[in-house]
Amino acid sequence: MFVFVCAGCGAELTAPLSEVCLPIHARQKYGNGIQLPVLMESGTFAVDSEPWGPPWRRWDQVHPDEAAARGIYAPVHALSDGVPGAIVMAPGDARGTVLIPEKGGGACCGLDGADGPNMACEACGLAVASRIDDCSLWQAVWLAPNAVRRLPVDGAGAAPLSWAELTAQGKTTPPFEPIATWGSRRGTNHWWSWSPQWEAAAGRALAHLLAASQGRPVTVPDGLTGEVFQRALDALLPAGLPAQRAVLAGPGLPAPDTDAEIHLVPVHPQTGNTWTPAGPAASAYPVPVPFGVWLWLAFPEPYLPLPASGGMPHGVLRDDPPAPRPHHLFRADAEAFQHTLVRLPAVRSPWLREILENLTQHMPARFF
Repeated sequence: MFVFVCAGCGAELTAPLSEVCLPIHARQKYGNGIQLPVLMESGTFAVDSEPWGPPWRRWDQVHPDEAAARGIYAPVHALSDGVPGAIVMAPGDARGTVLIPEKGGGACCGLDGADGPNMACEACGLAVASRIDDCSLWQAVWLAPNAVRRLPVDGAGAAPLSWAELTAQGKTTPPFEPIATWGSRRGTNHWWSWSPQWEAAAGRALAHLLAASQGRPVTVPDGLTGEVFQRALDALLPAGLPAQRAVLAGPGLPAPDTDAEIHLVPVHPQTGNTWTPAGPAASAYPVPVPFGVWLWLAFPEPYLPLPASGGMPHGVLRDDPPAPRPHHLFRADAEAFQHTLVRLPAVRSPWLREILENLTQHMPARFF
C-alpha cells in the first residue's frame, strides 16, 4: 500500500491506498446533465499512463511518426502534451487538501478541472490535484503526477486475487442501472438505462473485435453478448464472407473451441492483466473486457425471487419485479471506441480507417 505526499513539503495528501487497474470509463463523459457516482472504490488508486490535459496540439501539428511513437496510428482531434501518470482516487480518500476557489472552471453543476489543479496542499499551498464532480463526469480526485510523491506504508499489501478467487467472489457489474440527472425543476429525475460502464467496455471491445475480424463477418454468442455486440458487427462488417467466431473464454468456463478465432476475455481488476488460455487456444485474438462485465456475460444472473433479507416462511417468495430494462437498444460508447481503435495498428487498414472517419455517420443508426 502507498500514501501520496506533497512534492513541496512532504505532507500526506491521501489515506493508505492499493493500486488497481485504471477503469476503462475513467475519462468517460456520459450524456448531458447526468449525475454519475464515484469512480474509484475507497482505498484504491489507479494511474493513467497517457498524457492528459493542456497543453494540447491539433492533429495537423503532430508528425505521424511522433504520433505512432506514442501509440496512436490514426488522426485524433488533439494530442495532450501534459505530464503522463495522473493518479486517480476516490474524493473521500484525500487528506490535507483545500479547494482553490479561483480554479472553479467553466463547469455546469460542479468542478471539471478545466482550469488545471483546483486542490492545494493545506500545509504549503502547492496545487496538487483536481477534484472532478461536474455533471456527466465520474466523481474523482486526480493527483498531479509532478506535484506528489508515492511512499510505501508499513506492512505489505494483500497479494492480487487469483482468477479463481475473483470468480468465486462473484463481483459483477450489472448491465442496467438507474440514471439520475441534476437540476430538474421537479427534483432529481431517475430512469433505468444501460450501464455507462458497460457502454464504455463495449466501445473498447468493439474496436478490438473489428481489428480481429480482418474485414470478415464476426459472430458472438446469443443472449446478452449478442445484444451488446452483434447489431454493430453486422452493420460495420461486410456480409457474404465466411464468418469468424468470437466466444467467451476465461476462468470457470470450459476450454474454448480451437476453431474460435476470437476470445472475449476478462481483464484482472487489480493487475490489468488479460486472461490467457493454455494450449492451442492461446493463439486466438484476445478481446479485453472488464472483469465485472465479463463475469455477468459469462455467468448471467437470472432474476430469482428470493427473500430480500431475514427469514421468510418456507415457500414464500418475493413478488417484486426485476430491474426494468432500458427502452432503447444497446449503444457502445463512441469515445471509448475511437480512443481504442486509433491505438490499434490495424486501424491503418483502409477499411478500418473508413469506419473511423465515418463514425459520426453511424450515430443515427444508434450503434454508438
